[in-house]
Amino acid sequence: MTGWSTHDIPDRSGRRAVVTGANSGLGFVVARELARRGAGVVLACRSEARGSRALARLHAEVPGADAEVRRLDLGDLASVREFAATLPYERVDLLVNNAGVMALPYGTTADGFETQFGVNHLGHFALTGLLMPALLAAPGARIVTVSSFMHVLANIDPRDLNSERRYRRWVAYARSKSANLLFTHELARRLAAHGADVVAAAAHPGYAATNLQTAGPRAEGRRLAERVVRLGNRVVAQSAEAGALPVLYAATAPGVRPDAFVGPSFAMWRGAPAPSWRAPWTLDDRAAERLWAASEELTGVAYDGL
Repeated sequence: MTGWSTHDIPDRSGRRAVVTGANSGLGFVVARELARRGAGVVLACRSEARGSRALARLHAEVPGADAEVRRLDLGDLASVREFAATLPYERVDLLVNNAGVMALPYGTTADGFETQFGVNHLGHFALTGLLMPALLAAPGARIVTVSSFMHVLANIDPRDLNSERRYRRWVAYARSKSANLLFTHELARRLAAHGADVVAAAAHPGYAATNLQTAGPRAEGRRLAERVVRLGNRVVAQSAEAGALPVLYAATAPGVRPDAFVGPSFAMWRGAPAPSWRAPWTLDDRAAERLWAASEELTGVAYDGL
């Protein structure tokens, strides 16, 4: 992986990709680079207005790109179902579960789930399950779920998945990112048992400068905290372009193994894509199975055949 860059992305012509949260940050860079390599890209965005602006920018940077915007609100299972039901493609070669929220004040989704767990994990769990027939129809398809090195702060609590007993924003965020890795672990196992030609992997951007970090302080009107975060993004973080490289590697590089976790090479912080350390609890088979069962029950989405 040493020195791997966007120049190493293989040709994606004839392939269809869905990227959630593609209106800005990592998601936009991933969608743009896939389109630059010939993929047809669906920008799945909660805000149609922001999605349309991102699409215009993408077309300006990649003239002739095969790209479109479709509305997807991962905090509303009705929106997830509508997105999947109206996507007019019989096969999807790549699903990038990128969208997310971080360290928000306590809130709930349209379906009553704690926001970070609901958006970061349950929304993507439901989306992946609903798109599974189209993914299984595409030989060599991949599912890449974006986690975070911050997952190391907390394992999921199976007795309190929605943080109803006690809410601590950073713990809730870490739990949602551990859930992303447990989901990938169990999904990879089920795909292998099914003999499916689909690879499920995970990636993280290290510390990349995006608007994810400022959303929490902004939502609470904590202007000083927002300014501090912006300063950190400018001084310490790597760019969104650099942060997107592990995601693009997991999505396109030859030889990516099921349940791989790709991140920046230097201390999980920055640098070229490399295999990333992950907390042992994210490889716990029993915990992954329990989370899967709970996720099916909460979302009402069953992975038929897996």
